[in-house]
Amino acid sequence: MGAQKETLGFQAEVKQLLNLMIHSLYSNKEIFLRELISNASDACDRLRFEALNNAALYGDDAELKIRISFDKEARTLSISDNGIGLSRDEAVEHLGTIAKSGTREFFSALTGDQAKDAHLIGQFGVGFYSSYIVADKVTVVSRRAGVEANQAIRWESSGEGDFTIEVIERGQRGTEVTLHLREGEDEFLSSWKVREIIRKYSDHITLPILMKKEQWDEEKKAQVVTDEDETVNQASALWSRPKSEITDEQYREFYKHVAHDFEDPLAHVHARVEGKQEYTQLLYIPSRAPFDLFERTARHGIKLYVRRVFIMDDAEQLMPLYLRFVRGVVDSNDLPLNVSREILQQSRDIEAIRAGCVKKVLGLLESLADSEEASEREKYVKFWQEFGRVLKEGIGEDFANKERIARLLRYASTHADTPDENVSLADYVTRMKDGQEKIYYVTAETFTAARNSPHLEIFRKKGIEVLLLSDRVDEWVAGHLTEFDGKPLQSVAKGGLDLGKLEDVAEKEEAEKAADEYKELLEKVKKTLGDKVKDVRVTHRLTDSPSCLVADQYDLGGNLQRILKAAGQQAPASKPILEINPKHPAVQRLKYEETRFDDWANLLLEQATLAEGGSLDDPAGFVKRINDLMLALSLGGGR
Repeated sequence: MGAQKETLGFQAEVKQLLNLMIHSLYSNKEIFLRELISNASDACDRLRFEALNNAALYGDDAELKIRISFDKEARTLSISDNGIGLSRDEAVEHLGTIAKSGTREFFSALTGDQAKDAHLIGQFGVGFYSSYIVADKVTVVSRRAGVEANQAIRWESSGEGDFTIEVIERGQRGTEVTLHLREGEDEFLSSWKVREIIRKYSDHITLPILMKKEQWDEEKKAQVVTDEDETVNQASALWSRPKSEITDEQYREFYKHVAHDFEDPLAHVHARVEGKQEYTQLLYIPSRAPFDLFERTARHGIKLYVRRVFIMDDAEQLMPLYLRFVRGVVDSNDLPLNVSREILQQSRDIEAIRAGCVKKVLGLLESLADSEEASEREKYVKFWQEFGRVLKEGIGEDFANKERIARLLRYASTHADTPDENVSLADYVTRMKDGQEKIYYVTAETFTAARNSPHLEIFRKKGIEVLLLSDRVDEWVAGHLTEFDGKPLQSVAKGGLDLGKLEDVAEKEEAEKAADEYKELLEKVKKTLGDKVKDVRVTHRLTDSPSCLVADQYDLGGNLQRILKAAGQQAPASKPILEINPKHPAVQRLKYEETRFDDWANLLLEQATLAEGGSLDDPAGFVKRINDLMLALSLGGGR
């Protein structure tokens, strides 16, 4: 029975994608070789891992390697490995589905900006397709380890929207990718050029990358390929080398290899730990957040090695979720080679390694944030813009490092009155006024809403700095971070306002007098509003606005209730407290109002609800009341 050949369509808008890649990365075409070598290295790593439980997968070829070759006459460049290989289904799944990690998100994120689009390519795992930058046709021949020779496959495509795949016979295990080069790409048929690219981008690969030696032929007056193999790269684990022997360029290229990223990392830390556990860590902070950063179930991060033998990708046990953006390698000397994800979950050694990794990453961030060099501090600013929201999650997740994480947090505040999140809690404490005992903050859905909150009026009057929290996670963070440096954190929209030593005796006496004077009015307003409010009282926090809403000390704030509602969660029932400003003309007028008292009272509640970013249960009723009062005032019927 003859082999059946099929033609199948790619699972993405191929022409758009490949056109994007060719144009976005054209200035740096050579990265395609790095991507293909990295894929070959990963294939060998996966074979090593599977062979831990099934040594027969090696067959009679246990020496893993990568080979690069080219044919000048045929104008082809080939990258082959003797790694795990691909089955037919795997070839269709991995080679026939472009941007498998999120096709729709990939295309929705296209910007038209070459630099940003190039970043997206690395972000969405489409490195293999960078081949089409230099090739007009790609052929992949592969045989999965452990399957019969007659179950190998040949995959081929010119990148025009479809590909062919057929079952063939192949004697050796592994994969060979052959690029049929476009016109004008002859530089990649040069042994010197290919070697240069390998040494530049893939020197750190732990497997030997082999090429045939060349020597000078006097008769032909040219370099002639010999039958002797030559290892082009150093083929030693980069993380195992002394730091003094590793250049910044090598660190950067290794990051691009392990993270499959096209951009340089923001920072890295490289350390060897000795003691009860011996391990080496090389950890990186990327320059940009991946598209799925806020999907907490997405698999990211750390490659685990045991004595330089690859064990697994994305070893989530080595890094907590709030540091899921960290990339890199951990190489342990103590773990068994047959370690599994299940064993990792119960291993004390892993707990110790994890704690050590967290300590190093937080230390790295602290060194950036507190650096005396402006360039390093600028790196932290960039880090915060990309990953700040995720780092905040650590306040509730990592009790042991809660204080360290708190020092790394950055907020906007009334000090600068700009949306820039550059104020640390330590900065705030140093600027606290004499006699100030609390760190004050306000939460809202947007920076503008927070900045213009009526709750800030008394604080602005007294020159007291207030943190402006407008990120959704901030509500959750505030619930877990109750104090910093011995100073309690206090929402300006919760509980009774107590400014302590910052409030003079005259102000307190005046407030008490106003409360007595308006006692009858307060009771009347409360009766009118009924179960819409928990209480009505005279405010101490307003100077210009007629009213505001506050939550009781242990109730949910209005902003948190709205967040929970938007998330489809049932928030515990809690009613707001209405505070009215006795110095405001509208409130003073209300004291003598009779005919339209109910309308005025409801308007005080409704405008306070809108001022804090809430929505009205009866917006039509609100509009009618406004219109009626405007009409009455215009006709001179004020009372």
